[in-house]
Amino acid sequence: MSCRRWIVGLVLAAGLAGAASGEPGPKSTPAGNPPGSPPSDIDKVEKLLAARKDYQTALEELRKHYIKVSDIERARWAEEELIQFHRIVKQAYRLDLDVPPPTLSGTYNIPEANELYRRAMTYKDKGWGGNDYVDNERRAELLLQQLLTSYPQSTRISDTAYQLGDIYEGKANKQPRRAATYFERCFQWNKHTHFDARIRAARLYDKSQLDRGRAIELYKEVTSHETDPKQIDEAQKRLTELSGSK
Repeated sequence: MSCRRWIVGLVLAAGLAGAASGEPGPKSTPAGNPPGSPPSDIDKVEKLLAARKDYQTALEELRKHYIKVSDIERARWAEEELIQFHRIVKQAYRLDLDVPPPTLSGTYNIPEANELYRRAMTYKDKGWGGNDYVDNERRAELLLQQLLTSYPQSTRISDTAYQLGDIYEGKANKQPRRAATYFERCFQWNKHTHFDARIRAARLYDKSQLDRGRAIELYKEVTSHETDPKQIDEAQKRLTELSGSK
């Protein structure tokens, strides 16, 4: 895939989405450190997030400048650097700075949010592997994150959380804790979601050894909230196994 096509498909698409709203969406408010606890990393992570944004913006502005003055070679350099920046797996060092709180309520049908979701799904899970697949996952991730940032009251936020959970669990990211949290937001923002978010979150907390207690809680929720017999059977079986283990 050419640099030009990649940039048009990802960087400009995300940039146009970002132009829809200058207001950031709500994130969870980090709690202060209890007395005697280790120093917090909040300030450092916030600086990292700001640096990432500034770096991307600087490259985008440089690319636009070179295009404007018809310096094709330097415009290509900026494009290539942008591509590599977006391909890097960016860890969420603090989920409370990455994932919006469970208290959001998606109550409004917002056409702009629906369009962002539609565009994201044209990229998600597409590609034959290698960079082609990773690039499409990054495109989808950028658009879905922009939806949460710009339209936190959209009826699409629950579906968006599920799709982000799927992306972060997938081979292009492999971030199980981040994925589990987004799966949780899916059913926290819409308790009647049709997605299998509860069982997927439970599996991650269980199989990835993130939090055995939380896994048990979620398996119990599956047995009381879900209607799919296969999910209920899986949850009941795993609850029996976990209760018999040390």
